Amino acid sequence: MRNESLINSLDWQVILIYLVLVFAGWLNIYAADYDPDLNQGILSLQMSSGKQLIWIITSLGIITFIMLLDFRFYDSFAYIIYGILIALLIGVLLFGREVAGSKSWFEIGSMRLQPAEFTKYATALGLAKFLSKPLRQNSELKNQMIGFAFFLVPMALIILQGDLGSAMVFGSLVLVMFREGMHPLILIVGLSVAVVFLLTLLLNQTVLLIGITVLTLLFVGLMAKSPKKIAIILLLGVVTAGFVKSVDFILTDVLKPHQQQRVMQLLNPNRDPLGAGWQVTQSKIAIGSGGWTGKGYLQGTQTKFNFVPDQTTDNIFCTVGEEHGWFGSILLVAAFTYLFLRLIFLAERQKSTFARIYGYGVVSIMFFHFAFNIAMTIGLFPVIGIPLPFFSYGGSALWGFTILLFTFLKLDAHRMQVLERI
Repeated sequence: MRNESLINSLDWQVILIYLVLVFAGWLNIYAADYDPDLNQGILSLQMSSGKQLIWIITSLGIITFIMLLDFRFYDSFAYIIYGILIALLIGVLLFGREVAGSKSWFEIGSMRLQPAEFTKYATALGLAKFLSKPLRQNSELKNQMIGFAFFLVPMALIILQGDLGSAMVFGSLVLVMFREGMHPLILIVGLSVAVVFLLTLLLNQTVLLIGITVLTLLFVGLMAKSPKKIAIILLLGVVTAGFVKSVDFILTDVLKPHQQQRVMQLLNPNRDPLGAGWQVTQSKIAIGSGGWTGKGYLQGTQTKFNFVPDQTTDNIFCTVGEEHGWFGSILLVAAFTYLFLRLIFLAERQKSTFARIYGYGVVSIMFFHFAFNIAMTIGLFPVIGIPLPFFSYGGSALWGFTILLFTFLKLDAHRMQVLERI
């Protein structure tokens, strides 16, 4: 009777979208890896699709385990789960294997696991636990700083691993903070920093510093009516100018050479079409060559001749665009859009503050992956190496997204029950 109640309470719309995306991703992984000369089927373990099927089947076991756990477990053990994953991030720095320039993997026999994928889940849980504490004022600066620390700590550890793309995903949890009372000024300051950083790359530094000086003096003359306001405006001007001067340090000492090339390539797409710009150029060709309806399943020429690197993982969207065209791409975008809207609806109907905040964490993380993965394949964002949720090849990513999503569906299934705080 209890199992029947759980089954009836689950949101089957989200589950259906999940199954469709995973199945469609599996078919496209095979298409991206397909070689007509080898004559290997979709189930062959020599193909990425055969290996992905194992991850898909084990994901169903993970879903079953999540559903069998008491729904209070996730709230009660949120900090413990977060602490374990932080420890694993430290452990991978010491004992992990380096792959493609990032020391982000534990290797267990023939299997590799990336703790960063599961840390996203743990961080969403930990942040939800902290922000949902009764009587806590999330608008207070002290609490906001602690909230930021929940995702800044794993960000820093993952940057040390050399995986800038995964680290950036944690920044999406700022949206959760904003939903839970963060002052809009903090978000405005963050966006302003991004704009100044971009302008520093696009404009001559001397010209930009002159512009900042002129704007600072204008604000002093037009808006400052007291010594205190004048001091604040002048301080902001000095800090902005200092940030402009520090961009060179960020580019040369923080970013790795290949990351520097990707940033500069985004600003000037024609800068090095046969070198740093090769991946994005070939990605655009693959997507554009699909036209309205695509070349047909398993008929992608850019795919078959391996013009686009990482086509089963970070660039899986290229296969969709080339073989299924504009219509296939729009259907994929529409499926993800409906998933995100549905998850926001589910988050807002929660009776538990913890479940609502966690739900927004799920949406934020998955939306970042979706938006930036597609943006980098069409040249709107530097190539940072993050997978498309449920679609890209990779066991750690599929397991991580599955755990992230179905934990929320488990909490939603018990939304009429108020979580008991320990």
